[in-house]
Amino acid sequence: MLLTRRPALTALLLGALAACGFAPLQLWPLTLLCFAGWIALVWRAPSVRQALWFGWVFGVGHFTINDNWFQHAFDFQDKMPPVLGYVAPFALALYLAVYPAIAAGLAWYLRGRRPNAGYALGFGAAWIASEWLRSVMFTGYAWDPIGVIWVPVQPVASLAAWIGTYALSGLTVALAASLLLITRRPLPLAGAGLALVALLAAQALGYREPAGESPDAPRLVVVQPNVSQDQRGESDGELLLRKLSALSGVPGTASRLVLWPEGVVRDLIEDGYPPYIYSYQQNPQQIRRRMAALLGPRDVLLTGGTALQFDRAGNITTATNSVFAVDAAARIDGRYDKAHLVPYGEYLPMPWLLKPLGLARLVPGDMDFAPGPGPRSLAIPGFGEIGVQICYEIIFSGQVINPAHRPRLLFNPSNDAWFGKWGPPQHLAQARMRAIEEGLPIVRATPTGISAVIAADGRLVATVPHETAGAIDVAMPAPLPPTLFSRIGNWAALIVALLLGATAVAIRRRAR
Repeated sequence: MLLTRRPALTALLLGALAACGFAPLQLWPLTLLCFAGWIALVWRAPSVRQALWFGWVFGVGHFTINDNWFQHAFDFQDKMPPVLGYVAPFALALYLAVYPAIAAGLAWYLRGRRPNAGYALGFGAAWIASEWLRSVMFTGYAWDPIGVIWVPVQPVASLAAWIGTYALSGLTVALAASLLLITRRPLPLAGAGLALVALLAAQALGYREPAGESPDAPRLVVVQPNVSQDQRGESDGELLLRKLSALSGVPGTASRLVLWPEGVVRDLIEDGYPPYIYSYQQNPQQIRRRMAALLGPRDVLLTGGTALQFDRAGNITTATNSVFAVDAAARIDGRYDKAHLVPYGEYLPMPWLLKPLGLARLVPGDMDFAPGPGPRSLAIPGFGEIGVQICYEIIFSGQVINPAHRPRLLFNPSNDAWFGKWGPPQHLAQARMRAIEEGLPIVRATPTGISAVIAADGRLVATVPHETAGAIDVAMPAPLPPTLFSRIGNWAALIVALLLGATAVAIRRRAR
């Protein structure tokens, strides 16, 4: 009854409930049912304008609930009043809701006199297009594409190795739309089920179990100090370094890759800066020697940190959010600079407008970070090519590795202390999807959790729970051979969208 009498309110509630399919709740059947109800509303819309409206309202409810963790990020910057945090998820949702509206408007044109297979497939194609747009427009916000709800359902999630997350999202929406046909047309639903079974069978035929541990495999030591954001400042670098050191273990017979999080090492560790830069901290060589003292002769430490850039006069021009490779001789053997920066977190868009309004970045400090050149692999002796994606970068499907230098492992240091209770498990789920897509193990090290070692098929090898101090010490998981998605990237999403869309158009014309 609510479906017909209060369609806009129904769309809002359905969008909010659909967000419960993601971590930490993982009620994915509820997401399918909510999408089915919303897709029925769009079909009932008397005009494309109404369809767009129902899509937008659905998106407002969905993204407000899904991004509720965003509120917590406003608790750590004096220049950004914490009260804004309670408005921010809703304000962000007002924009993000544009993309479900686009999908609803496109699908509305493919509706028939009654919901049919063409409408279901067309909605799936439209969703792929809108979700991909969301990932690229205005630097992109790819958080929680619908396909991520399948992470707990390994056989379905593993389809991402073939078609990627955005195409999996489209198939998920098409499946939800097919639920409308159960009572009227069972054959299309059966056909959708058979297609899913065929995809799973094809995936199973091509699947290869990651190789088991070998006795001389390198070890991974992942450190989670459980230091919250409000405990970190420029004056507590010594305490933080001691916490990290205490959890880093001791050298053994096997070589170790020791992995520290983003945002915990606050002192500068590079040489060569103007002397005034080091006036408030230890000499960088001393800091690196303390790090090296934790390592055996074949061990390497990867740690988050900050690098500075200067003009010819020695004045700081900008900084980069970086990962450094430190060896047992206290040398820096490589550096990765984060490329996909977080708007309002690591830089302030439109500063000419927002600064006069009193707004600032969520990360304390007045200097914006500069972006690095893009996905890169660090050649680490004894460990091979190690890819790096810092924090937010891991959510961008098809943009996490350098194809010319395919790594054997991806390191994803993050500072999830910003992310409240819902953000860390959602971030972990998206990292697991990247592992499936690329066929690569992924290691996450965070200050407060959830730190994890993820196998190349998306399984969790080991974790340190949220808000717990601890460390993981496991053998380095083996990579899988390159997946189809790792070879063609998001062309897979385009191919699936075109196939769904072309089939939808053909069914609609035949019905006429």
